[in-house]
Amino acid sequence: MKLIVRKSRLKGEVVIPGSKSHTIRAVAIASLAGGQSFIRNPLVSSDTQAAVDCYRALGAAIDTSDPKLWKVTGTGGEITAPREAIDVGNSGTTLRIAMGSAALARPGRTTTFTGDEQIQTRPVGPLTEALSNLGAKCTSLKNNGKAPVEVMGKLAGGKTAIAASTSQYLSSLLLCTPLAAKDTEIDVTLLNEPGYVQMTLDWLDKQKIQYENQQMRKFKIKGNQSYKAFDATIPADFSSATFFLCAAAMSADEVTLLGLDFSDSQPDKAVVDYLKAMGADITIEPNSVTVKAATLKGTELDMNKTPDALPAMAVTAAFAEGQTRLLNVPQARGKETDRIKCMTEELKKMDVDVEELSDGLIIRHSKPKPAQLDGRSDHRIVMALSLAGLCLEGQCTIDTAEAISVTFPDYVELMKSIGANMKVE
Repeated sequence: MKLIVRKSRLKGEVVIPGSKSHTIRAVAIASLAGGQSFIRNPLVSSDTQAAVDCYRALGAAIDTSDPKLWKVTGTGGEITAPREAIDVGNSGTTLRIAMGSAALARPGRTTTFTGDEQIQTRPVGPLTEALSNLGAKCTSLKNNGKAPVEVMGKLAGGKTAIAASTSQYLSSLLLCTPLAAKDTEIDVTLLNEPGYVQMTLDWLDKQKIQYENQQMRKFKIKGNQSYKAFDATIPADFSSATFFLCAAAMSADEVTLLGLDFSDSQPDKAVVDYLKAMGADITIEPNSVTVKAATLKGTELDMNKTPDALPAMAVTAAFAEGQTRLLNVPQARGKETDRIKCMTEELKKMDVDVEELSDGLIIRHSKPKPAQLDGRSDHRIVMALSLAGLCLEGQCTIDTAEAISVTFPDYVELMKSIGANMKVE
């Protein structure tokens, strides 16, 4: 599929859908809990559906017939290892969190995880080692530290260390170790994206899980705990809002985003601060954020906490005056694609002056031109490149637009609802 975008002027209101990261955590905890949980306003996308299918395979009963209210009857921590391999599709969050859950199965019971071609390029080695240190047995079937991977129970607890180049490794351990028989100590030798770990800790706090957090560098988790059924509403997704925030800052009369909660720990709420630092006209109200187009100026941004925002911020920087430096985000190379490399190549197709760094990008003021672009089957790259088309005379065409469904199936329709000249063919 191709996404075709022409120059547009945006105006109106848009309701941002639920958070992918929160939805997957909710599915995992509800599946590990006893009793029936209710997940309100979940994100319905291929990534979250992968989580639902995964935890069904691990023994939970999940009713998604109402897209606004999912009902989960949990396992009470009694994980069933399925005979068939679990295919997580394109969902790295599901893979890593579910590996920890699968480690809770009875001794000798094995769960096999696989995924699409991109998933099989993304590392899980540090997580397999940590789970093995804690009593499970984890094996990369191709012996390359990546999926497909086998996880054999049973997680017992103990001591381990983790270099969390992705926060998903640590989140996985934090979610499964409370159900281990013994206490667990985790030394964190590296941590990228700490905000996503805080999201996990917020869920543990709501569940009254007992743990000690020593400045995100060491955790002590009490064993033999349990999760309880809950009724929770998923907050709107700041990662999805990023594309509307950036689009509006470049090409809006006035766009109001509804449903965003700045008290939530989602790290991508920092995009508002990034855009303000570039001169964006943004007004925050208790239940809304309003953005108007303004002259944007280059700046330097440490993006370690927000790797998912890199593609959109890179496009935004191409339309800013001066020079923008997006730094300290090497983990962006290990997402669905190498987003640093891919964004460099796609921006150059539009005649953007961009320099690739080992940990980010330098983007200088340019006069971008419309082009035929490759979305690399990466949902965030497809959506980010569409932002350029909104600001250019002529037409931008972006391949692999079907990838948008991974996290934001309604993206094109919501953009069109505020005036975007955008269609999928």
